[in-house]
Amino acid sequence: MMGACLVLFVGAWAVVRLFSVPVAVGMCVVAMVIPPVAAMVANRRGPEDRWWDDPSGDPTSDEWWDELDGKKRRREP
Repeated sequence: MMGACLVLFVGAWAVVRLFSVPVAVGMCVVAMVIPPVAAMVANRRGPEDRWWDDPSGDPTSDEWWDELDGKKRRREP
């Protein structure tokens, strides 16, 4: 994706600007949007990846969170 970004940017100002400056600016805008989109795609987590739900080390807290998430059946007193 970064290669496409560089090709768009360099191509816009090396070649395309000679024919149409608005098109060259548009190409640069597209090139500007690519890096944040690439970062979002690379850092996307799957629906089964529950990184925020890792055990904390406190058994009482972990048991409570597991009960809230439905991972364990609730114990009746």
